[in-house]
Amino acid sequence: MPADTNPYGGVFGGWLMSQMALGAGSIASRHGHGTAVVIGATDFRFPGKMDVGDELSIYAEIVREGNTSLNIEVRGISRERNGEATKEVCAGIFTFVVIDETGRPRAVRNRPALNTGQEL
Repeated sequence: MPADTNPYGGVFGGWLMSQMALGAGSIASRHGHGTAVVIGATDFRFPGKMDVGDELSIYAEIVREGNTSLNIEVRGISRERNGEATKEVCAGIFTFVVIDETGRPRAVRNRPALNTGQEL
């Protein structure tokens, strides 16, 4: 939208970064089966200009899994508003830490037990 533009009329890079973080966060939470928070981001690139009204698709992939953290590579591809042409407009790597209910890091593979009402 026009409120998300930079002074040159393109989509603001900060808005693109936030969309990338949302996509990466979705993958991190699903993979870690709980809350995951971003603790860092690196290697940002903005190889193409995205125009107001273009459609943005975010693609995310886990590229490294540590004990409590995940590195997620993200790419943003825009499709022109009134056509089919696409181009990469942003890319970067986000680091997330999976946390427990007290806000402390926990193991990514430490999945919470299902409460089925039955003893296992």
